[in-house]
Amino acid sequence: MDLRFSTIQNVRSIAKMRLLYVRDNSKVILQFLIAALFLGVGFWFLKHEGSELLDVRQIIVQSRWLWVCLGIVMTFIYVILQGYAYKLSFAMVRRNVPLWLNIIMFLKRNFVSVFLPAGGVTSLAFFSGDIEKGGVPKSSINFASSVYAFLGILSVIVIALPIFTYSLAEGLTGYSEIVALVLLIVLLGGVFLCYKSIVRKGSVYKVLVKYIPSSEVFLGDIISHQVDRLLFGYAFFVSVLVDVAGIIHLYIAMLALGFSPTIESAMLSYLVSVVFLIVSPFMRGLGAIEVSMTFILTRFGYNNVEAIAITLLYRFLEFWLPLVLGIFSFLIKINKLLMRVIPALLILSLGVINILSVMTASIGERVKLLHDFIPFAVINASNYLVLLAGFLMLLTSIFLIRGLRTAWWMAFLLSLVSVVGHLTKAIDYEEAIIALLVMAMLIFSKKEYVVRTNPRLRNVGVRTALLSVVAVLIYGVVGFYFLDKHHFNIDFSIGQSIHYTLQYYFMVGSDLIPGDHFSRRFLVSISLCGLITLSFLCFTIVYPYIVKYFGEPSHIETAQKLVAKYGKSSVDYFKTYNDKFFFFSKDEEAFIAYRVVASFAVVLEDPVAADQAQMKACIEQFDRYCFNNGLKCIYYRVPESSLCIYAELKKKRLFIGQEAVVDLESFTLEGRKRGTLRNAVNKVADKGFKTTVHTPPLKDGLLQKLKAVSDEWLIDSGRSEIVFSQGMFIWEELKEQTVMTVESPEEKIDAFLNIIPDYVDGEITYDLIRKTADAPNGITMFLLIEFFKYAKAAGFKSVNLGFAPMSGIEVPKNATERSMKYAYNSIRTFSHYKGLREFKERFYPTWNNIYLIYDHDFDLLSIPTILTKVIKP
Repeated sequence: MDLRFSTIQNVRSIAKMRLLYVRDNSKVILQFLIAALFLGVGFWFLKHEGSELLDVRQIIVQSRWLWVCLGIVMTFIYVILQGYAYKLSFAMVRRNVPLWLNIIMFLKRNFVSVFLPAGGVTSLAFFSGDIEKGGVPKSSINFASSVYAFLGILSVIVIALPIFTYSLAEGLTGYSEIVALVLLIVLLGGVFLCYKSIVRKGSVYKVLVKYIPSSEVFLGDIISHQVDRLLFGYAFFVSVLVDVAGIIHLYIAMLALGFSPTIESAMLSYLVSVVFLIVSPFMRGLGAIEVSMTFILTRFGYNNVEAIAITLLYRFLEFWLPLVLGIFSFLIKINKLLMRVIPALLILSLGVINILSVMTASIGERVKLLHDFIPFAVINASNYLVLLAGFLMLLTSIFLIRGLRTAWWMAFLLSLVSVVGHLTKAIDYEEAIIALLVMAMLIFSKKEYVVRTNPRLRNVGVRTALLSVVAVLIYGVVGFYFLDKHHFNIDFSIGQSIHYTLQYYFMVGSDLIPGDHFSRRFLVSISLCGLITLSFLCFTIVYPYIVKYFGEPSHIETAQKLVAKYGKSSVDYFKTYNDKFFFFSKDEEAFIAYRVVASFAVVLEDPVAADQAQMKACIEQFDRYCFNNGLKCIYYRVPESSLCIYAELKKKRLFIGQEAVVDLESFTLEGRKRGTLRNAVNKVADKGFKTTVHTPPLKDGLLQKLKAVSDEWLIDSGRSEIVFSQGMFIWEELKEQTVMTVESPEEKIDAFLNIIPDYVDGEITYDLIRKTADAPNGITMFLLIEFFKYAKAAGFKSVNLGFAPMSGIEVPKNATERSMKYAYNSIRTFSHYKGLREFKERFYPTWNNIYLIYDHDFDLLSIPTILTKVIKP
């Protein structure tokens, strides 16, 4: 293969990957921006009400603790009701799951939902392992979880309709709340109509299966389960009780703070907060719920201080306390996930503490004592730093749970800033101690954060962002210092210049009054530049977490030499294909072929190396390379003979199918069992079809005919070209390969296969095997039998028929294999895998087990999508 051509192809593939970056990561970027918006709303709210938060703290401290204790008891009842709603959802599909297991699952899912995009929905895919061990299949768990989520929305709507109607008539609710409710009803109605269409295999089912084939597994779960209507009614009643418990929580919060409660205010405020919770894409509506509930409560006559106090106490009972219980649910069975979850929660909590600490008034005696040692400008700067650190911590917690090393360093740095900031802003040693404890937990769990970002992207981006921040601050300080006095009627000192620059940079407001148009534009320019540079800094922190890594153009010629020297596999040929990147060992005596999708490096089979020792060394070096570049490794189509190497490296494995190899020395068409195969071959031969072997270089006329057959096969079968572990029709490659064709008596080519190098001793294989739409039945079998004859005559001992995905699972060993076997046997989308297996079985091959190698169970959630993308040209 021409090296220049291959290099050009790799450059093009890199460019294509860059173009696909925004498309592949648009959801992550959008979720981050929306999360930042929600948090910004909460920040604005706290800032706007900052002068009143000290009064709020006094009211909460003086609350009636008997009512608070009753509220805590109500939280436990609320959790039990949630668990019972899950239990009834399982009962609807005739599965009896103990209540305590349902409660544990709810607490874990509720906890992790804070850190997941659209957490209320996506969390339903987690923490069902203990229930699966009790014999409940994954399909039943998926369906019961869906019913549970549906009932949760339905109960809110049923309760909300009369309450919103009443409040609208009384003028207590604005049209925005009604619009939100209408959208919720439309959403629920849409979900119900989609469900009916799926059950009937209507248009929704067909569209989903067509564009998201993997969804057929879940859709099959929905269709195969029948819902017990009586139990559905019981479950709906319990779901209503869950919402009633939430209303009681809010009512108790009013009583605990000594206010005059009304059931109307509690019901309406609760329902508005739930609507925000359901539509929130990130962090369970943190920030937006506080603002909306406070706003509704003021409509019922509570002043701002009272409304804020009620909201904060309610959120403690309804949000933070179940979150803490979620931590204890993980402590029941300590695992690596716990070491990811707890630090993320602690950083989230410390962020909230930082923001509240800055927004509430400091203790006067401490500030006065501190002022004797530290200038007032430094104290102000410390407040701004603590506030900024708190805001960034809320966002960092989202990425911390993913195991990102950069997120860990960011969390640790922000915690350190918090320690210093709390001490230098008002000697708030209580908050500083909490920050120190968070730092200790981060140090303890450091080894769990191994996923790194690309250092070049990180260093360049953060460096540029920080330089932008510094430039704006210098611009503001110098501008204030050298401004003429008449612009603000102040002759600014250096300290005042720094003070006012920080105020306008962080947009926290100021008592500075501009005297003319120029001074107003100057202040706006500082605030605008502050917004832009801080947004850019946040983006550079997030960008490396989601960016694709782009390798250098591959050294195909070197890889081909190593394959020729050390090749031992039937797929080694594809390891030098032009869709791959290459990693060479330090001595350049081994290499790994891989593609990059999102943050994964997908390796094709084993490294090409002289022996297992060199293979292991190459894998270790590649793991370090991926670690340093923010990539996670998975190894696709690994043979069973290599599993010992990956086991030594503490990697996990997943059975994904079998590879068929026909022994030419024992293969025969004789015997009763081979009657079907023999008859199919004879029928094609009797019609006058014959095979021809074409040796390279192939003529362009022949290639044109082969291209026509290939295109017709793709259209007729509804498939598209795929790569990675197999090839596609590339004119330049086929021109240099041996091709066997099947021709009709009229010399029309009806089928063909191309022979590719196979580096297993005595073995031969092919890549493309394609036929026309009007080719006679059995022509593919006829072609393969003729290929067997050709191979045997050429001295080969066996033929590799290729990979049969998902097949060969006789006794599933885990939930993943059970789901795989169910999909293989029952789901129509995967029927071609079953047909592929049955076709190859006709040649009575030997089946060899094939595996996927990965590092962490979290990776299994992404692997289906990753593999779907990696096979695209």
